[in-house]
Amino acid sequence: MNNESRPRLSRREVLKWFAAASAAMSVSELELFAQSGTTAGLASKGYGTDPNLMKDYKPGDAWPLILDAKERTTVKTLCDILIPADDLGPAASAVGVPEFIDEWVSAPYPIQTADRPMILEGLAWLDAEAQKRFQKDFAALDAAQHRAICDEICNRETAAAEFKRPAQFFLKMRSLSAGGYFSTPDGWKAIGYVGNMPLASFDGPPKEVLEKLGLEQTVK
Repeated sequence: MNNESRPRLSRREVLKWFAAASAAMSVSELELFAQSGTTAGLASKGYGTDPNLMKDYKPGDAWPLILDAKERTTVKTLCDILIPADDLGPAASAVGVPEFIDEWVSAPYPIQTADRPMILEGLAWLDAEAQKRFQKDFAALDAAQHRAICDEICNRETAAAEFKRPAQFFLKMRSLSAGGYFSTPDGWKAIGYVGNMPLASFDGPPKEVLEKLGLEQTVK
């Protein structure tokens, strides 16, 4: 199933994923965001009203989705490099992460608006670098060619000077992909998170936990 035929995310899911992805930002990424000053004045300009979460929205109803077909293909390819299918769960594209990133880069909120130029620039850079090295778009490369490019930008601290900006983009995409992926049931399963589960009875904290904390169960 390709990007065009997969169902879009509901608006309620989109906003829930936004919260999770923001929480998943690394410390270094938050520092970059704070230092950049790219959001100055955005709050004062405003962005209209939030979507009505009780209403059904079609893709683009709440805000136009700005990624074109080629950019969406590049996003899907990169997401699946970052989180491929393995024994722990499906690839990122199988659970809607590329669609989530399309929503993120298109949204009118200050953080998303500030991210937009870097993400669009980064997607264009991937294709330009792929063409420069291998005369193909990024999505058309094989695994070894993907690795040759991604290895240059996977660590912002050690990246060469000419790759610092693409490395910042890579960090952002990694954070967004993880934030989106681990907001899904498949992502929860991959890390062993079971969420809120009903219990027929509760016998108190396990004995080994109480012993480790030096506590004693007194409530029966």
